[in-house]
Amino acid sequence: MSNPLLLTDGYKVDHRRQYPTGTTLVYSNWTPRKSRIESIDEIVFFGLQYFIKKYILEDFETHFFKQPKEEVIAAYSRRINNYLGENQVGTKHIEDLYDLGYIPMVIKALPEGFSVPVRVPMFTMYNTLPEFFWLTNYFETLVSAVIWMPCTSATIAKQYRKVLDKYAKETSSMPEFVDWQGHDFSMRGMAGIEAGVCSSSGHLLSFTGTDTIPAIDLLEKYYNANSDKELVGGSVSATEHSVMCMGTFEDELGTFRRLITEVYPKGVLSIVSDTWDLWKVLTEYLPKLKNEITNREGKVVIRPDSGDPVDIICGNPQGKNENEKKGVIELLWDTFGGTVNAKGYKELIPQIGAIYGDSITIDRATQICERLKEKGFASTNVVLGIGSYTYQYNTRDTFGFAMKTTYGEVDGVGREIFKDPVTDDGTKKSAKGLMKIISENNTYKLVDQVNWELEKTGELKEVFRDGELLIDLTLEEIRKNIRK
Repeated sequence: MSNPLLLTDGYKVDHRRQYPTGTTLVYSNWTPRKSRIESIDEIVFFGLQYFIKKYILEDFETHFFKQPKEEVIAAYSRRINNYLGENQVGTKHIEDLYDLGYIPMVIKALPEGFSVPVRVPMFTMYNTLPEFFWLTNYFETLVSAVIWMPCTSATIAKQYRKVLDKYAKETSSMPEFVDWQGHDFSMRGMAGIEAGVCSSSGHLLSFTGTDTIPAIDLLEKYYNANSDKELVGGSVSATEHSVMCMGTFEDELGTFRRLITEVYPKGVLSIVSDTWDLWKVLTEYLPKLKNEITNREGKVVIRPDSGDPVDIICGNPQGKNENEKKGVIELLWDTFGGTVNAKGYKELIPQIGAIYGDSITIDRATQICERLKEKGFASTNVVLGIGSYTYQYNTRDTFGFAMKTTYGEVDGVGREIFKDPVTDDGTKKSAKGLMKIISENNTYKLVDQVNWELEKTGELKEVFRDGELLIDLTLEEIRKNIRK
């Protein structure tokens, strides 16, 4: 990896000379400015501790401060000179930072895991030494690239959790099953490994099901989780289409039988079931395997993987045959039965279930739960695989994240600064001056244009100062925060 000071937008490298002569302090904040998802107006804060540990502490230490000074400066100079040509950015400020040996910055933040209203800052940053005023907003690109996705995915996962909790409370005898009902399938469809892992870590704040193994590593390394002592994330044995195809079309029933009775005689097993004919699996193969399944120690999970998720799971009243009209859950009930719980809803026997993991959205999840309820089935009869169709169809603008400066000091005099473009709809209008966050009626509220004395009060707490992490949250603490 190269010098982390080069992990920035090109225009950042010479802003140092553009600030007024005598500038000694730049104070900025990270804020979700707008929600483009209609049902969401509070955003989960998550990912700052990862950013601090991974980039400010690990990467700067390894790839900057511990590298030979002449090599670091030469590489920086080469890159910038080749990039900007005759532009005289200089290297003395980089040398000075190297000689200092740490990042001279304060970061004050709300606790990760809590939901923050739109337009309320999640954290602030400012330099602690006057000669490094340029460093605050130099970090904007890196901060934004690393943190917007875990915040966004954690927020969307929490919305799924709200939907699934609501219907489980109304229709199910086991609302605790919701921990597993939203299962992360997103990694292969994300924009790179780090995006996938950070997004999946956000998912795991609200659920325990994931197929993204390295998300568990991230939470252990950067959020003090311990999978030996707590359930960080888990999954079950599952097939893919190549397995079913290799078993041959002619002997698909044999493949099901072998998997259920020989390869996995106990435990949870998910079997992709629409490689050829889902309805044939449900109405011919499973009835023939009923005894093996009902007498098995564990659950066989049927996984459709194509078509309209709502209609496949719940049935389509306009379907061209009885199977399509009934859908997966009702057809499983016809074969295996189950119980009617105290709330009056049908729950399949524990040995059979279903999962759908293709093109799930919050809206489709809601429809599935609602239509199952209308048919008299508990929502927890099905698990939903939440993939990149949910987590990759977002950008930094989904919640309008931005890091903006609101205060600075020039020649020892403070300046309250702000932006309010006349051509904008109000989204880009920033706060002004120093700020504090207060808790009012169980929600966070911004108070800006305060003095330094008031800035030191409120809900923002120092989590980092001058190369040292001051607050080190655990996954357990953050999961508790997200449920509040």
